[in-house]
Amino acid sequence: MSEQDPKLLLQPAPLLQQGMTTPQAMKDVWIALAPATLFGIWHFGISSLLVIIATIVGAVVTEWAFTPAAKRQIVLSDWSGALTGLLLALTLPPGLPLWMAFLGGAVSTGLGKVMWGGLGNNLFNPALVGRAFLLATFPIAMTTWHGAPDGFFTIHASNLAMPLMQSATDAISQATPLGLMKFEQSATATGSLLLGTTTGSLGETSALLLLLGGIFLILRRDIDWRIPVAIFVTAALFSMIINSVDAMKYPAPLFTLFSGGMMLGALFMAPDPVTSPLTPKGAIIFGVGVGLLVVLIRVWGGLPEGMMYAILLMNAATPLIDRVTQPRVFGRAKSNGGAK
Repeated sequence: MSEQDPKLLLQPAPLLQQGMTTPQAMKDVWIALAPATLFGIWHFGISSLLVIIATIVGAVVTEWAFTPAAKRQIVLSDWSGALTGLLLALTLPPGLPLWMAFLGGAVSTGLGKVMWGGLGNNLFNPALVGRAFLLATFPIAMTTWHGAPDGFFTIHASNLAMPLMQSATDAISQATPLGLMKFEQSATATGSLLLGTTTGSLGETSALLLLLGGIFLILRRDIDWRIPVAIFVTAALFSMIINSVDAMKYPAPLFTLFSGGMMLGALFMAPDPVTSPLTPKGAIIFGVGVGLLVVLIRVWGGLPEGMMYAILLMNAATPLIDRVTQPRVFGRAKSNGGAK
């Protein structure tokens, strides 16, 4: 071998280089969420932008504070902390006090990710951990919904409430499509649900934009398509069955799919590769479980929405699902008799 020939490199397996990296995956999710996020800011005004900033700052500051100095640049460079804050913000009311939004972002990162050992070790979706904390701690603020403001730069008085203090009422809380259906048996038009011209969380109203973002992630292979498809099919079939019993009382399949947090949860939170099953069969079981639970909670639970609890419950079941659906090692007998 001449000196001009390249040196022979010996490396351990795996020898295939993976093109997708964590920062690239996070970037794809940011791109996929951009249309729904921008629409939410336009629809609900600058108050929604302030809520987004507060949750992101809370999440990033917490991650920076609890990360060793030597690893901060590596941990913060993947943008996962900021993405956690954004996902949380999209599930919140646009009039939420900013200090609550900041606290929610801090809890999402602190209790949802850092305490488990960082990214890749958490059992539950961090953004939903933060939302569950806020809903349990501040139920009134989390269920007070504001419609479109008089002007884009109109800031709700509730956004500027001081910590642990109650703000003056600046608007009358409006019912969301899920609230109208549950308590008044009044269904919202499918077109309004698709376009997002309704009241609700600042990033969940436009089902169409969220669906387009989810399709982008599937085409990029950032998420397992089996999970959202299983959720949609299960929720639609379950809704079809109960709707056929009493169409005036129970929601139709299209309303179930396009209302509330169904699209955001099914496409951006349930398929989280860290908190969802690894096997194809497990992904389907996980999706079916989420689809069943969300309809059960929405129809017979105490709250109009059930996507958050459905995903968190199935997150808890993920280790068991992985264990049950783990493929048998090649060459090993099904019984305990050993390899043959």
